[in-house]
Amino acid sequence: MVAISVWLVAGILAQAPVGQPSADADVATLTRLETDWNAAHVRGDAAALDHLFADDVVVMVPGMRVMTKADAVGMFTSGRMKFDQYETSETKFRVYDAMAIVTGRLRRTRVVAGAAVDDDWRFTKVYLRRAGRWQVVSFHASNTTLR
Repeated sequence: MVAISVWLVAGILAQAPVGQPSADADVATLTRLETDWNAAHVRGDAAALDHLFADDVVVMVPGMRVMTKADAVGMFTSGRMKFDQYETSETKFRVYDAMAIVTGRLRRTRVVAGAAVDDDWRFTKVYLRRAGRWQVVSFHASNTTLR
């Protein structure tokens, strides 16, 4: 009986991922990255966003064409768009091994060609962990209200 219990425990432990961060640690890291993402938008910090975006990121937001990493980072290096506000709420995190999905609400105020534009969006962001580092591979937003 003891031998069966030992084998059962050994079998369960053998299936547990070794060296994988816990889900709580992943959520803490992703929460920090979300804070970094929001702050980088307000600061217009193209270098920080370049670090957060995976090379193959796809960005889809209302009123704009689908963007690549170069397109999205280029908006900040060119100074074409500035943000006075970039705040998320109702944020939920789901972690699946090397992938995480973050959903929530995004309220932002941007200035384009001198005119302020307020956005109120629902968003879905997909992170992928590659070589131990989380990066955004997809960002999609849609309007919360009909216009």
